[in-house]
Amino acid sequence: MIAQSLFIIILIGAIYLFSKNVGKIRRNILLGKPADRSDNPAQRWKTMALVALGQTKMVKRPLAAVMHFFIYVGFIIINLEVLEIMLDGIFGSHRIFSKPLGGLYDLLIGGFEILALLVFTACVVFLCRRNIAHLKRFSGVEMTAWPKSDANYILTIEILLMTAFLTMNAADHKLQLLNFGHYIKAGSFPVSSFIGPLLPNNAHALEIIERSCWWFHIVGILAFLNYLPYSKHFHILLAFPNTYYSNLHPKGQFTNMASVTNEVKAMLDPSFVPETTGEPGRFGAKDVTDLTWKNLMEAYTCTECGRCTSVCPANQTGKLLSPRKIMMDTRDRITEVGKNIDQHGKDYKDDKSLLDNYISREELWACTTCNACTDACPVNINPLEIITEMRRYVVMEESQAPASLNTMFGNVENNGAPWKYSNADRFNWADE
Repeated sequence: MIAQSLFIIILIGAIYLFSKNVGKIRRNILLGKPADRSDNPAQRWKTMALVALGQTKMVKRPLAAVMHFFIYVGFIIINLEVLEIMLDGIFGSHRIFSKPLGGLYDLLIGGFEILALLVFTACVVFLCRRNIAHLKRFSGVEMTAWPKSDANYILTIEILLMTAFLTMNAADHKLQLLNFGHYIKAGSFPVSSFIGPLLPNNAHALEIIERSCWWFHIVGILAFLNYLPYSKHFHILLAFPNTYYSNLHPKGQFTNMASVTNEVKAMLDPSFVPETTGEPGRFGAKDVTDLTWKNLMEAYTCTECGRCTSVCPANQTGKLLSPRKIMMDTRDRITEVGKNIDQHGKDYKDDKSLLDNYISREELWACTTCNACTDACPVNINPLEIITEMRRYVVMEESQAPASLNTMFGNVENNGAPWKYSNADRFNWADE
């Protein structure tokens, strides 16, 4: 009863803390402006199934795709085993599913062990890629000590959890063979049976090992759950809603502001009477609260894989822009805004903004709007939307566009074309 009570307290505490932290992230996301992403539900479900569930955009890098698939499938399926562990902890039972499932239980445990080995192998490969091979896309000015450590922490935790799971099964298997206590003969152990010879033959020592690994495994999973909201690996949960709410319009298509549209319509038709929509608001985005909730969700979904930056032509030619940094800066800023709300109230202003304090103007104007980053992202994140909205603010609110753009704007206004001569003279070159 002491063990059961302790486990229930830990479980309730873990769920409470996780819910609280997820609630803060949800609050932060909803600080963004409204955006309607409820259209075409059938297409959205299809997109989520293909991109988030099927991981179709991962296959462009086959090795990473295969390794990630092992971890992804292992994470989903091994959770069935975690459910059994939790029920055993609550009710004080042991392998509670073994009797109801019968022979299927042996197949499941055997499958879990093979998946655990694949997850272990994939995590070792990923650690080597990051820390020995030093792949270029895992570096950059934005990849400071914390982002690099975060990735290593997660991979190390997963290796330890899989090791504890297999060692627990190995000790359990030996205890079953010894007919010790409540260790009934249940399960198939194709992987952990090779670990068994490394363990002692003393039943009491095996019981200590089995119980220690059991507690380490389940408490480690609950700790891992509460680490996710602080980590880039929160994409494990957000990848599904993020892909469901993907932008279904052509990549790079601008959104129209109602206030500007009404002005244009009034200029074209003096009899036009616009609908009253309240204050027009800010043109574009200066801070994170000027972005949409979808932009902020994408910031929290970013896994910092660097695929966007690795294909960015501006970044490849040495310019300051990194699409990954755009998303990381957005996430850092909205997190900072959320902390300010928690500490000082919702009306607190810290005189900082996403523009200039986090993202420089040089980064914004380095973007060629080619959409390579949005095409490369495995979970349909769109850094271009944030870049263009911030550009819109710089141009429409501050009139601070680069000189080359101001020249073009002036030509369009005066000549009806981007060039210094009138629209009517565009084909004069053909006369020669």
